[in-house]
Amino acid sequence: MRFAQLVIGPAGSGKSTFCDQFRQHCEAIGRSVHIVNLDPAAEQFRYPVSIDVRDLITLDDVMEELKLGPNGGLLYCMEYLEENLDDWLGEELEGYGDDDYLLFDCPGQIELYSHVSVFRTFVEYMQRQGWNMCAVYCLDSQFVTEVPKFVAGALQALSAMVLLELPHVNVLTKVDLIRDKEYVNQFLMPDAKLLLDELGASTGPAFERLNRAVASLVDDYSMVSFMPLDIDDEDSIGDVVQQIDMALQYGEDIEVKTKDFGEGGGD
Repeated sequence: MRFAQLVIGPAGSGKSTFCDQFRQHCEAIGRSVHIVNLDPAAEQFRYPVSIDVRDLITLDDVMEELKLGPNGGLLYCMEYLEENLDDWLGEELEGYGDDDYLLFDCPGQIELYSHVSVFRTFVEYMQRQGWNMCAVYCLDSQFVTEVPKFVAGALQALSAMVLLELPHVNVLTKVDLIRDKEYVNQFLMPDAKLLLDELGASTGPAFERLNRAVASLVDDYSMVSFMPLDIDDEDSIGDVVQQIDMALQYGEDIEVKTKDFGEGGGD
């Protein structure tokens, strides 16, 4: 079985950092992963890139040749990728076989995961090629500083879940930057009543019906929960890896490698 993560989320949400931390953790326990850059505007990387969409198309070239802005240029790049999945990506994936594990580090434009077809087409293509996939949606923990911002982030995640129809893990990133960890905990499993009360306090009575509908939507789709990721805490990273393994059913038919500490073991 071949495994892949689609790492998505808003710009600046820590997707590349997540990919690098996941890679480092897996290397420490004897698992090999390969990271694929799907952002045609990327410039620098924290991690070794195994496959790079910029070998197919770059945002700078598109903007210069077609006189498009950054958003229009990126959309053109992703549509071009969608049209060339078999020719380009299919050839790049030929070197990967059973038990390989890929992380796809994706662009940060959220419309790509809400109402544009490119990543749904991408997922369907990968599944036809025999890859077992899950989506990892990264949301910056700064979104929990204000309830309206958190609700917007939760709805973005829900939209991606509906569009992609994949096993889905939502990760609240940059928790290491938040001082009050207990405050963060209340957002990991959103409570509709809490959301409704907080929204009412910040938006006023004119928005009561809208707030109630939004809170009800998040409550009805109780799948919108978050795993906290503190990159300074190895246990936190391990918990997120374990949750993703469960979503992918990773390790059910292969022997998971463990680090060899030699004679005498390691506590």
